[in-house]
Amino acid sequence: MTSTVGAALRDATARLGEEWARIDAELLMAHALGMTRSAMLIGAMRDPAPAGFAPLLERRLAGEPVAYILGTAEFYGRTFSVSPDVLIPRADSESVVAAALEAKPDACRVLDCGTGSGALLLTLLAELPAAHGIGIDRSEAALRIATANAAELNLADRARFELADWTVDGWADGLGRFDLVIANPPYVSLGALPGEFDALLDENVQMYEPAGALFAGPEGLDDYRILVPQLKNLLEPSGVAVLEIGATQAGEVTVMSHEAGFAVTLRHDLAGRPRGLILT
Repeated sequence: MTSTVGAALRDATARLGEEWARIDAELLMAHALGMTRSAMLIGAMRDPAPAGFAPLLERRLAGEPVAYILGTAEFYGRTFSVSPDVLIPRADSESVVAAALEAKPDACRVLDCGTGSGALLLTLLAELPAAHGIGIDRSEAALRIATANAAELNLADRARFELADWTVDGWADGLGRFDLVIANPPYVSLGALPGEFDALLDENVQMYEPAGALFAGPEGLDDYRILVPQLKNLLEPSGVAVLEIGATQAGEVTVMSHEAGFAVTLRHDLAGRPRGLILT
């Protein structure tokens, strides 16, 4: 007997057995049905479960993130394409974007260091209709995804993406100065164990998301040590830099920022954890 959508979702939720199991199952089912989750919940729960749901569920049971299975992730109310070449944009980073918008609402030139999917830069440009921006990344694959996202969000005329690595001398030559610089650099300790360093780091993150965008030396601070001293050369005199940090790194990165000549304000995420530093 063919299972209904509703019965298949109940079974999948029990098999997944995670905090977000029901939501994950519903997202995968809606994808298999080719409709929105809302439309499925309203009108398809008694329909036959599609054959395409089972292989999607097996991938999730193996630990693959839902965003990679679907090829998309939601961020700040918008949909972004993602792949294993980029980190999945997370709600924690939304608080960093909100801090940037509050700190520099009149920004006209924006730089995103380590742009990945382009989620941070493109969100800022969407919220700041007079602004233009540049996203840099050392991954060509990531830049292709960011470029596609810019086109999908009708922001290609205000965003450009360039291959650059802030650990290489001369990486910023020709970029100019910016009103706002935002960065979510790698900040996970190479010695961290799942659950020990940050909520970001669990077994599935390590298995599926790009290591180069996660890990930054034994303390998770290597990229801050390189990038923070260079920020003054990238900012206009009244410019602002906003850095995402790991939940235990506020003290160390604040000291680095003071040494580089910045005043620093700490912002917390929705869970109350230290998440962003505003440098002025």
